[in-house]
Amino acid sequence: MTALLASLGLLAAGGCLALATARRERLTNGIVLGSLLAASLAGLSAALATIASGRTLSWQSPWCVPGGSFALGLDPLSAWFLVPIFVLAPLAGIYGTGYLRAWRGRKNLGASWFFFQILVACMVLVVVARNALLFLVAWEAMALVSYALVVFEDERREVREAGRTYLVATHLGTGALFVLFLLLGQPAGSLDFADLGPGAGSLTLLFVLALIGFGTKAGFVPLHVWLPEAHPASPSHVSALMSGVMIKTGIYGLLRVLTFLGPPPAAWGWALIAIGATSGVLGVLFALAQHDLKRLLAYHSVENIGIIALGLGVGLLGRSYDLPTMAYLGFAGALLHVVNHALFKGLLFLGAGAVAHAAHTREIDHLGGLLKRMPWTGATFLVGALAISGLPPLNGFASEFLIFSAALAGAVARGGAGAA
Repeated sequence: MTALLASLGLLAAGGCLALATARRERLTNGIVLGSLLAASLAGLSAALATIASGRTLSWQSPWCVPGGSFALGLDPLSAWFLVPIFVLAPLAGIYGTGYLRAWRGRKNLGASWFFFQILVACMVLVVVARNALLFLVAWEAMALVSYALVVFEDERREVREAGRTYLVATHLGTGALFVLFLLLGQPAGSLDFADLGPGAGSLTLLFVLALIGFGTKAGFVPLHVWLPEAHPASPSHVSALMSGVMIKTGIYGLLRVLTFLGPPPAAWGWALIAIGATSGVLGVLFALAQHDLKRLLAYHSVENIGIIALGLGVGLLGRSYDLPTMAYLGFAGALLHVVNHALFKGLLFLGAGAVAHAAHTREIDHLGGLLKRMPWTGATFLVGALAISGLPPLNGFASEFLIFSAALAGAVARGGAGAA
């Protein structure tokens, strides 16, 4: 846990120093990049070591907040979600130092970097918190600092409206999470994750609250309304971070809460499959109707979150029907797609930012002929487009194939059982 604590400290210190040195751009950029790289290396080493060993690490410190406990833990599930955070954050930071140069002298870039660093720290804290109150504090802080990043160009009316939509949606989701954790902690009288459980409460109610609270952040249809508004309004390196990893904290939260609820009934799996299929199909249909490049990519995030939900639903059905192969492949496909989507969606949003910066427009109809002027951007964007399309041999195909294989294995096993 020492490396992870050092990572959190570096992110917080780097953000504060960036705020303090805002008038000295080169120094600020050096502090931001140095702290991001050092924090990411430290955190990534801890995450990969935990995944390799399968061990669970914990750390706890006294906290004067009533009902709260500053308890942190690192197990393979948390470590898996830390990997895309610590991979994409420094890449987005490197990109952002050049991207924000256009606002030099017009915006407080030190404040923007402060919020960026704190956003990364909050995402890390969300996936390692082991107390519900600490989790909710980190969750709320993540929402507020990401709002500040979304409204970076607050002089534009559409940006302010996008920020308000995001703020309302995320707080509605947080309200559902407050009720969820109160119900989970009531039987034991404790908000520590180790003590949470359904008790005598309605499992269906708890599952629905988790779907609303975490599904709003993840972007499940119909809770996705903020996503296609906020991502186009944000600076491109922020869009990459939010779409690539922040929305995945909703997937993490849903998975973590499922571990508190015991064996899942089949209805939960079917519900996630229905949500995933709806999000996947509608995400693609809405994307096809877009003319703004970043808005198109935002709707594709809705689609890919739907693919992850499909994998989770298939995995839950595998557990419910006692089909280990179906469960393993479903969960494996969903978790692999969490990382894969972070990689290719981060690449696509950064590419879109480069295009918008060079062409001064995001209207797809006006972007013809850019490949000759921007061959490297065009080549990398093509790779990301092929990956998000699920074409072999790229990473999007691998995770989607695992989910398909899980569904096929389940159908064959259930069909064979029915025939027998």
